[in-house]
Amino acid sequence: MTRPFEGVKILDFTQVLAGPYASYQLALLGADVIKVERREGEDMRRTPLSREWAERGLAPAFQAINGNKRSLTLDLQKPDAIAIVKKLAAQVDVVMENFRPGVMDKLGIGYEALSAINPKLIYCAVSGFGQTGPDRLRPGYDGKMQALSGIMAITGHPETGPTRAGFAVCDVLSGATAAFGVSSALYQRDRTGKGQLIDVSMLEATLAFLSGQIADWSVAGHRQQLSGNQAVSRRTTANLFKCGDGHILLAVNNEKQYRALMSTLGREDTLSDPRFADWFARNENEPALRAIEEALAKKPAREWETILEDAGAPCASIWKVEEVIDHPQVKARGAIQELDTPYGRLRFAGSGFRLAHGGGKLDRMAPELGADTDAVLEELGFDAAEIAALRAREIV
Repeated sequence: MTRPFEGVKILDFTQVLAGPYASYQLALLGADVIKVERREGEDMRRTPLSREWAERGLAPAFQAINGNKRSLTLDLQKPDAIAIVKKLAAQVDVVMENFRPGVMDKLGIGYEALSAINPKLIYCAVSGFGQTGPDRLRPGYDGKMQALSGIMAITGHPETGPTRAGFAVCDVLSGATAAFGVSSALYQRDRTGKGQLIDVSMLEATLAFLSGQIADWSVAGHRQQLSGNQAVSRRTTANLFKCGDGHILLAVNNEKQYRALMSTLGREDTLSDPRFADWFARNENEPALRAIEEALAKKPAREWETILEDAGAPCASIWKVEEVIDHPQVKARGAIQELDTPYGRLRFAGSGFRLAHGGGKLDRMAPELGADTDAVLEELGFDAAEIAALRAREIV
């Protein structure tokens, strides 16, 4: 079955995480993504988690977001490389990049230059602060965005201070926003026949995901605080609690669930205790309510997870990444895709959603540097001798 973006061709200049994550989502859904890299390859290929994979130029973090892509190397400082980009731009549907604003313009391959060649071109630029505004030229990094956006102001405990999320949340949500932007522009082009510039600001993308917290302040005047593991529902029993062998995260957010929790823990006495008559009272008497940890201490977290879930009190024990990828639910839905590679069978995260037909599929691992250079140039009409000459002059 045809995937949603089959037939869509993307020229991808993005690097590191936010941009490549965006183009990866489209590649999973069938787009032909040509990844353009400098001749030595982007730094993400050599992140220092694993020396073995870094020396191959295929660091795990690089592989995670560059599957299904083709690799073309070009020295963009050389006019002949720019000429190749312009030839490609005439044939592709989308160009994606995440350089600082103005870099692609200086090279002669910014939106204005390429859209003049291909008026139907969709050009997606991802940057820290967008293409306009006083901070447009400042660099955008995930940690910087977590601090600036307000995420760190609500993440952490009052006694220990702010902390960043355990993954590059601003990078990936900016990438998801960019993929949505490209999808929207492609849909719009089907009706108008016009290409356009998509300007993705990491800061604005992050703020869009903080819509609830922004409204808490802008509508109700509520100042956000460090909330530890407390849910945004502000329910006392939607928090982290100690248990027999560690911790369990309770997600008990309504009265029915609260009664199920207390009955299962053998604490029916709390149901008639005026200190816990409603959620306002429970919040005011949270230290006393936390006495349920005495009951939770009698069993390990995984056991409580099953017991409480079955009783109608939502919760989860703390799963490690290496554990959750083998969770029965994850395995049943094929959420982690497996791929046979020259290095053995490897596993990667997929698109995060399923379509009834033509959904996301990982067909090939991330490309080795320049693996598809010859093939891409041949598609442009270069013959073997011309490609050899380009190599001799260190253009590709």
